[in-house]
Amino acid sequence: MEINVFKLCSGLKFLGYLMILLVAAIIAVSYHAIVIVTCGPQLLRGGAHSVLAFAIIMIFHLLLIMLLWSYYMVVFKDPGSVPENWRAVLPEEALEAGSSLNDRPDCVVDTDGLDRRVFCNYCQNGKPPRCHHCSVCQRCVLKMDHHCVWVVNCVGARNYKFFLLFLLYTFMVTTMDTLVLLPAFINFFGEAKDHSSSPGDLAVIFLAFVLNLAFALSLLCFLVMHASLLSSNTTSIEVYEKRGAARWKYDLGRKKNFEQVFGTKKALWFFPLFSKEDVDNIPALHGLDFPIRADPES
Repeated sequence: MEINVFKLCSGLKFLGYLMILLVAAIIAVSYHAIVIVTCGPQLLRGGAHSVLAFAIIMIFHLLLIMLLWSYYMVVFKDPGSVPENWRAVLPEEALEAGSSLNDRPDCVVDTDGLDRRVFCNYCQNGKPPRCHHCSVCQRCVLKMDHHCVWVVNCVGARNYKFFLLFLLYTFMVTTMDTLVLLPAFINFFGEAKDHSSSPGDLAVIFLAFVLNLAFALSLLCFLVMHASLLSSNTTSIEVYEKRGAARWKYDLGRKKNFEQVFGTKKALWFFPLFSKEDVDNIPALHGLDFPIRADPES
């Protein structure tokens, strides 16, 4: 009996829905521990304690809003699908449209025939450069980085910025929660022994602290890894593809690599949004055309 491995991979989508519930549960536990158990009672004490508690609650809510906004965008934003009957742009056609795609002297449009004329046997469609077939979503994804079970979606050209912001704000929230809950966690065992606090509150503080500490440490590793990938304009998949290359052809320099993902509008860098100007002028945000170095072998 022949087993279709790709159909089995699609079962990871169900796991992803459970992950969304897990994220919601962790946020709920952390919210209760920070706002209700730890900072809420401090608001009634007055003086410096109230001011500090109020500041913590405001910062916590601000970061939480940005986290949820970024999470929503990375879950529901299409990472980029290959248009039906897509075909590679021939070199002579690219030269005619080159000025509209990229007018910078230090990089050109990717017109490598070997890179552009790839066909996906599963989708029965052409594959643009940097495109890969996802076994879970069962489709080709533009500039695919990876399939993330935490967001039940692929991370690709059109939602990579949102994914990075989700990582950043989640790391900031979990780190803040860990620091705020640290004094209560240190006193946990003494209060549990003396029965000076309710068992429910102690359990929530203990659970929230352990979860937030674990996620903060894990996310720090992910942030460092993706910061390195972002600085070289590389995806997680392409790390293996560019081995042995003297210089990665999509590496345009750190500043331009950053703008290929986050856009050029500094005011929107920390928001899960793109300006219309960036969407119109940065082909990489669409996932079909990418500027390359004029001297990729140097």
